[in-house]
Amino acid sequence: MGDEETNPTLQQLGEFTVIDRLVRGRRQPAEVAVGPGDDAAVVHARDRRVAVSTDMLVQGRHFRLDWSTPHDVGRKAIAQNAADIEAMGARPTAFVVAFGAPGDTSAADADALVAGMWDEAQRIGAGIAGGDLVSCPQWVISVTALGDLDGRAPVLRSGAKAGSVIAVAGELGRSAAGFSLLDKGIEGFDTLRRRHLVPQPPYGQGVAAAAGGAQAMIDVSDGLVADLRHVAEASGVAMDLSTAALGADHDALTAAAAAVRADPWSWVLGGGEDHALVACFAGPAPAGWRIIGRVLEGKAGVLVDGQEWTGYAGWQSYDD
Repeated sequence: MGDEETNPTLQQLGEFTVIDRLVRGRRQPAEVAVGPGDDAAVVHARDRRVAVSTDMLVQGRHFRLDWSTPHDVGRKAIAQNAADIEAMGARPTAFVVAFGAPGDTSAADADALVAGMWDEAQRIGAGIAGGDLVSCPQWVISVTALGDLDGRAPVLRSGAKAGSVIAVAGELGRSAAGFSLLDKGIEGFDTLRRRHLVPQPPYGQGVAAAAGGAQAMIDVSDGLVADLRHVAEASGVAMDLSTAALGADHDALTAAAAAVRADPWSWVLGGGEDHALVACFAGPAPAGWRIIGRVLEGKAGVLVDGQEWTGYAGWQSYDD
């Protein structure tokens, strides 16, 4: 039996055969009334409002197939989009996915990618409601995420008030550390390397923050300082982070930082793709959140121990 029969490519199978192969046998959550197979999906919006976000992953820019398995890439694609919905105080319910790939991509790799997406979506009780498949020179994955606010007001970036505390749910700097280790080919530190390949958003904590009175919230996709700067500017406040309160993150990274000759603070304060959640609260932070700073009156911006942070502040899409 030839390789073409045992491991066919997308081109050999054709678009509709591949799509049928990718969606067959999947069980949708209750929120998805109509899944793949029609011109559009139908998703219940019990709140009568829908939180919607979209994000793209491009091979060579956001992931590398010599580092990640297709299953890893699928999990990462869903996780980073789910975190955006969580950051609005909503509950992720469904995802729509467009996948571009060369025709010589094996159908088995496409299967593994979609299996990873379903694996991550089912961790939060959501489903893959539909999508598209196109020919493309490299892998490109575009995900649209839908979420339900369950009767709550959305948590915006613009509501932070002076006198409030800044708190985080999740860990910081792990993905950036993992990237540096992978990039420099340093073995060991398997947990950190893995955290770059598959982030671990604190699922459920966006809803917990909204229920706990969060004034403003954002997910740490570009870097703690960079993302909090968006909140500070939208709210017209200053924010002061405490390195003492962030000490556990720093200490967890010191050995890896020594191995690559890096400053662990550059990962904690500037490293993105952890998809932790950061929010501001007038009162105590909910369980699962730790206070890392305070909101102040003053010029909009982010300070670290009362001083301007001059180190690496975070990712920008058009950086080299």
